[in-house]
Amino acid sequence: MRLTVLTLFPMPNVDDVGAHLAVQDVVWVGGGSVANLLAVWRVHGLDVLLRRAWEAGVVLCGVSAGSICWHVGGTTDSFGPDLRAVTDGLGLLPYGNGVHHDSEPGRRPLLHRLVAEGTLPVCYATDDGAGLLYRGTSLVEAVADRPGAQAYRVQRGPDGAAVETPLRTRLLG
Repeated sequence: MRLTVLTLFPMPNVDDVGAHLAVQDVVWVGGGSVANLLAVWRVHGLDVLLRRAWEAGVVLCGVSAGSICWHVGGTTDSFGPDLRAVTDGLGLLPYGNGVHHDSEPGRRPLLHRLVAEGTLPVCYATDDGAGLLYRGTSLVEAVADRPGAQAYRVQRGPDGAAVETPLRTRLLG
């Protein structure tokens, strides 16, 4: 395995970003500001290039902002200390994404409100240490790297309230 790094500051570190992404097996994106990440990617055309890579079979993954970005949106602190909705993710996955579900107290109630009011569609949420595996746009399984880390499905119930359902989460290794 050979690790490569794509940087965009102060300028892209490769001549052809699309060709660089196309030959990767996995693209891993860390945390940070999902709003800034998406804005910079769009300026450089990575929204289109990442979609092409994904459609060609490149595995896209990440944590926190690096997880939300693949979905239609989620909860973020990208705009300041108060959590808000982000609704302009890349949309490769047609769901909302709730990260830090167990470790940041404001995220769970905000995600529930956003789903209940229809700002976000059905969402998948994860505690720290849990992850979601999709094939195409279908959720295959939830996994965890530590005991107790859990994943959830959050959807709007018939009464208009958000309903959170724990998912079977497989402990890795």
